[in-house]
Amino acid sequence: MDLFEKFTASADDPLVQLSHDVHGLATFPKLTGDIGREMHYGGRPHLVWSLNNYLGLANHPEVRAADAEFARRYGLATPMGSRMMSGETDELENLERELAAYARKPAAVFFNYGYQGMVSLIDALVTRSDWIAYDAQCHACIIDGVRLHQGRGRTRAFAHNDVDRLSARLAQIQRKRRADEALLVITDGVYGMSGAQAPLRDIIALKERYEFRLLVDDAHGFGVLGPDGGGTGEAQGIQDGIDLYFGTFAKAGASLGAFVATAEDVAWKLRYAVRSQIFAKGLPLPIVAGNRVRLRLMRTRPELRRRAWSVATALQRALRDEGMDIGDTASLITPVFLPMSPMRSVEYTARMRAEHGVFCSSVTYPVVPAGVTQLRLIATADHELADVPRTVRAITAAYADTVGAAASP
Repeated sequence: MDLFEKFTASADDPLVQLSHDVHGLATFPKLTGDIGREMHYGGRPHLVWSLNNYLGLANHPEVRAADAEFARRYGLATPMGSRMMSGETDELENLERELAAYARKPAAVFFNYGYQGMVSLIDALVTRSDWIAYDAQCHACIIDGVRLHQGRGRTRAFAHNDVDRLSARLAQIQRKRRADEALLVITDGVYGMSGAQAPLRDIIALKERYEFRLLVDDAHGFGVLGPDGGGTGEAQGIQDGIDLYFGTFAKAGASLGAFVATAEDVAWKLRYAVRSQIFAKGLPLPIVAGNRVRLRLMRTRPELRRRAWSVATALQRALRDEGMDIGDTASLITPVFLPMSPMRSVEYTARMRAEHGVFCSSVTYPVVPAGVTQLRLIATADHELADVPRTVRAITAAYADTVGAAASP
């Protein structure tokens, strides 16, 4: 069979079938204008709830000034080469030390990108004889890292946030595991679609019965959870129990890059084992230097977190008061679960934008489990409390109109 014919066949791919109807609306929409709470979509201003810009740093004056200065000073070509061969810099070493201190770990290793970094991190840590147990709703980067694990039959998924099921999986592994076979447990800190936190304290407590190391992807907790913004582990008071703490600048930092914070000897070995760093050019130095400015603002400007949380709390309370199902979110992410088909949810989203000027994402499989349809709203420090009533009115009015239209003969 021809490769292209096979690749483009869509008979068994619901996403491809749906994509032609929703392209530019539910998928690949174009937002224009300065990054912030209000941007343009379809030539009209919209109140936007779809940006991973938790602390409002994308257009923060100090960040913009620093980015411009570092671009002028370094240009975008430096460093010319991979970090191992010719790309090491003082800025990058200083950033890693600052990240380790913020994450309360002995050392940190910086990655160019979160997705590639996580996939390569899993690949570097486990051999074909080792075991992995992971939450079934982990981010795709973790799922892909697990899929690449060469130990056939040595991966076990457990039901989402179900510590009893994890314990059963660990017991199953323990019965089969030899003395020279290691075990890695992986979970998100905050789940990016539902906003729910992982029960990290209960997971860590299982170490008393089973020998394993814990890797936590805290992309959505880093910078925004905990008294100092140190993440989900800090918020739950169990950061010491996380063996590998993974964070990214793509959310709270409004930038690029990621890191893992861990033991000193582990970090040293990872620098020589993570293939996505060894065989890739380093990020442009202005991004690395700019991330140090962003990290400083995370550490020293708690009012940015407080502002984002005040909006998220008001939004979530108002939606619950209106009877909307927002699940068990415990983060700046607000899901609105919809009892409707994916195509109906696209109609709903279009109505919110066209009639109310409110832009948020409509999410379906494969981003969320099959059968789940939801909106996803992200509160940021750029939003205002006055944005909440308008948004809740748009969500409830569009919902009533969409359900009413579906019920009409």
